[in-house]
This record gives sequence, structure tokens and C-alpha cells, in this order.
Amino acid sequence: MSAVAVHHRVDGPAEAPALLMINSLGADLSMWEPQLPALTGRFRVIRYDARGHGRSPVPPGRYALADLGRDALALLDRLGVGRAHVCGLSLGGMTAMWLAAHAPERVDRLLLFCTSALLGPPSGWAERAATVRAAGTGAVAGAVVDRWLTPAYAAAHPAERDRLREMIAATPAPGYAGACAAIEEMDLRPDLPRIVAPTLVVAGADDPATPPEHGAAIAAAVPGARLEVVPAAAHLASWEQAGAANRLILEALDG
Repeated sequence: MSAVAVHHRVDGPAEAPALLMINSLGADLSMWEPQLPALTGRFRVIRYDARGHGRSPVPPGRYALADLGRDALALLDRLGVGRAHVCGLSLGGMTAMWLAAHAPERVDRLLLFCTSALLGPPSGWAERAATVRAAGTGAVAGAVVDRWLTPAYAAAHPAERDRLREMIAATPAPGYAGACAAIEEMDLRPDLPRIVAPTLVVAGADDPATPPEHGAAIAAAVPGARLEVVPAAAHLASWEQAGAANRLILEALDG
């Protein structure tokens, strides 16, 4: 499948180092808002909606991780960015790993949040895609946001929980289902030893979707990578523990 021109936004100084931030399944580029105050003074922050999400085109059919990776490369090309730091969460982290393995000359430093190199079983992703195609993304939005946030955070911040649930429910059903197929078919384990970018892997201590052992497996396979586990954080650790996430991002990019 050919690359699509994804909807994007750029914040920060034009002359600053580029930082590409890649979203989770079911998210649009607003998921990185808690990072902007800490990052946009020092980086050219590039956010975008993956194909099938937000305001980006929604190609029909199943997507592959390579499709998502080529979309990201095409975006960098359109912006005239030869090389960038890359930060991704969940499906965004999977896309980031694909980029680092298949286009290493384009990736400076790699930051992987709450993600996995193999996230089975495949039948689970096929079933979720079928549910979304039949009943819409709203049918899974509540369960998804319950994995994104710890119960304590969701109870203390009901407006944020509702906002995130609405973001998931607004994702076009064909796009969400197409991206489920990318995870269903994904196995990045053979690619990990080929990654040469300095890599930080961040896991949420209470993440039920990609538990810390998934991050530990990535860190063990990527040469020189290190793992950080953020306490009191579920799957959307960058949102729930924004202060800790921002500190880790800045430390990794300043290292």
C-alpha cells in the first residue's frame, strides 16, 4: 500500500532538532499535549494522525506496520527532515521500532513508551477489529480507556477520562480496524538487534496492555537500550504521569 499524506502539526522552533511523536491506536495527535510545554522550547515537535485516525485519510482494508512506517517517512520527506528523534507509544512505539530497524539513517534517538515487539494473540486483534467494523469504535472506547489510565487516576480526573474516551470513539471504524490488523500480524523481535539508535524504553508499572515485561524484552534485545518503569501509570503513561515522562524524554535526548 502506498504512503498517504497524514494530517500533522509542527510546534517549536524551525531550526531546532526534530522530534517525531507517534500516537497509540485509537488516538489522535492531541494525546501528546501534556508533552508540549516541556518540549517545544527546545525541539521542533512533529505530531501527526496515523492513517485511519483523526483527520488523516482512511484507506480501506488491512494496514501493515510497514504502511504506517512509510507514512511517517513520507511526512518527514514533505517537511524536509532528514533525521529526527522518534518517540512512539503503543502502536506508535511499534512504528518507531520499524523505522529504527528499516530506516536507521532517519532516526537519531529512539524513545519507546508502553509498547511491545509482539502483542498477541492474533485472534484478539481480529476479534476487536470485527467488533469495531460491526458496532463502531465507540463499542470498545470504554474498555480501551480503562487500560489507558489507572482506576485511581480515572476516578480523580473524570473529565480527562471522558475526553480520552471520546477521542477513541471518534476514530473512524475502518481506520481503527485496519490498524488492528497491523498489530495482529506484527512480530518485530527479529528487527530489534538491528536497531542502532540510542534507545530508551519506558513502561508503566500498572499497564495491563503492555506490561513492563514487554518493555524489558525490548530493552534486552536492542543493543545498549535501557528500561525505565514509571510508577502509578497504566498504558497512557505519557498522559497520566506527564511530569515523569517529560523528564525521561529530556534526559534521553540530552544524553
